[in-house]
Amino acid sequence: MDFSELVQKRQSDRKYASRPVERDLVVKCLEAARLAPSACNSQPWKFVVVDDRELVRKVGEAAAGMGMNGFAREVPVIVAVVLEKMNLTARIGSVIKDKEYSLLDVGIAVEHFCLQAAELGLGTCIMGWFNEKKVKELLGIRGKRVPLLVSLGYPAGENRKKIRKSMDEMSSWNKY
Repeated sequence: MDFSELVQKRQSDRKYASRPVERDLVVKCLEAARLAPSACNSQPWKFVVVDDRELVRKVGEAAAGMGMNGFAREVPVIVAVVLEKMNLTARIGSVIKDKEYSLLDVGIAVEHFCLQAAELGLGTCIMGWFNEKKVKELLGIRGKRVPLLVSLGYPAGENRKKIRKSMDEMSSWNKY
């Protein structure tokens, strides 16, 4: 599969087979995230893989609320992405340029994870809506933020047609 096919295949999956995900496939996804670029090579992330069935159910329950992410109760794996401190150079640059580089870096690493999963025939969904306090409590995370959760498993649904803005709406050349 070439890159164009991969980005067509990658989607937010919200229905998964009950089949467990092999650990070596999860490790391949983690390796893709580990190799992601970051500001000043800061790598301000830690991925906490939750594959214990009971703990996944509890974290999934923390992700499901107010009608959001109900599917998270039934996924085989959930990965909590912990925001770690940037190195000194990235922190200084972040302040000087008034840009939260660590969040940009986490987004890049998470998408590397998701693209690798798609290539391996796995589905993912990046979730920002969840009870962060409960997730941190369940996973023993103190003094750090958890900006994202990622579901991971074998998709049970079909690939959907992508509905996106036109090229003219989302891009321009040489001026806004």
